[in-house]
Amino acid sequence: NLDSLFDKLTKAESLIEAEELEKEIWKNWLQHPNNDYLTNKLENATYSMNHQQYHIALKLFTDIINQDPNWAEGWNKRATLLFMIGNYEKSLEDIESTLEIEPRHFGALSGRAQIYIAQKKYDKALKDLEKVKSIYPLIKNAEIIKLIQRILKEQEI
Repeated sequence: NLDSLFDKLTKAESLIEAEELEKEIWKNWLQHPNNDYLTNKLENATYSMNHQQYHIALKLFTDIINQDPNWAEGWNKRATLLFMIGNYEKSLEDIESTLEIEPRHFGALSGRAQIYIAQKKYDKALKDLEKVKSIYPLIKNAEIIKLIQRILKEQEI
């Protein structure tokens, strides 16, 4: 199902179509393939994260990863939380785990690009954003790509 959605995403001809496919992909990622308990736990952890209950969210995301280290979204959500609290190095580690499981995870790639931008590692950020664009051609990141290209060009001078 995901392969089909990604295939359609690369061929989407309108932003509306692409965004609908993106929603379907996220729905797949957020739903554990065979454990409703972990899906519910991820929802609770995300709620905690969104309500600045970071300690609770961190514990729940870590529990999810320990219970199923092969579910990319457990790693991705914890990476997001670690990014939010400024722990970029640990966030990058979790993003690596996410991408090992799901190399097409445009959310994780975009998150890693954000960290690289914050660290002024523009060449790495550009590489990730271009990879996102190859997976999701209509994603709204073209302006950031142009900005980073301009920064890199100015650094060469």
